[in-house]
Amino acid sequence: MIKELESKLLLKNKTVFIIGGCGLIGFETTLLFLKAQAKVVVLDISNQKLVENKKSLNKFKNKIFYEFFDCTKDEFLEKKYHEILNKYKCPNILINCSYPFTKQWSKSNFKSISKSNLDENIKIHLNSYCWLARVTAEKMKSKKINGSIILFGSIYGILGQDLNIYENTSMKENMTYSIIKGGVINFTRQMASYYGKHVRINSISPGGLRGHVQGKSKNQEKKFIINYSRKVPINRLGNSIEIAHSTLFLASDAASYINGHNLIVDGGWSIV
Repeated sequence: MIKELESKLLLKNKTVFIIGGCGLIGFETTLLFLKAQAKVVVLDISNQKLVENKKSLNKFKNKIFYEFFDCTKDEFLEKKYHEILNKYKCPNILINCSYPFTKQWSKSNFKSISKSNLDENIKIHLNSYCWLARVTAEKMKSKKINGSIILFGSIYGILGQDLNIYENTSMKENMTYSIIKGGVINFTRQMASYYGKHVRINSISPGGLRGHVQGKSKNQEKKFIINYSRKVPINRLGNSIEIAHSTLFLASDAASYINGHNLIVDGGWSIV
């Protein structure tokens, strides 16, 4: 029984595209999928994590590949992505955990946001997720690959933000984030309905994680961590490896009958 389960979680002879594969969640996912024997193609705007961990990645040198990819530029979404698809052939698995945002992202709260800020961030984040997933699903379908696509949502795509966690911090709520992640989650359901005969399409909605705040070089403020942890039944923020484990399960044959599902990985945040 254990060996059977292990075999279902292995990704031998499978190619995985990870968009955002050098990010907080993406890099842990990249490492885990390599350990699961997959061939991993990282698409990201930076390869810093790969360079920093070059020694530990040496044993996977014939299994890991990097392509510079900018989700904010149309030429990458339309031309470059097709070139990558042709270069590495159609992937068996696509994971999009990228986090594109503009310089105005920190001003996306209700009080400060501008129309152009809202429009641009929705375009580069939500629209890029939808377009790349659609292009990949069509490729999988045409190549008769029973593939798996995983898009990253958020608990704030299904719930309103709890403003109490920002008390006595410099952090604010984000109007645009909830629109984007709610859109990703429902688009996943629509795609799963349309492509279900050929491709499994699911989303993952993480809760709060320890690590760098988007657009900043520092980790979350101590007061935020305290406020957030008080609400979570597990009484802490999550770790990126915990999200990577959930991603591997959902991508693997162990989840072969799961389609159109939004897997919430939040330590119980959404139930209280």
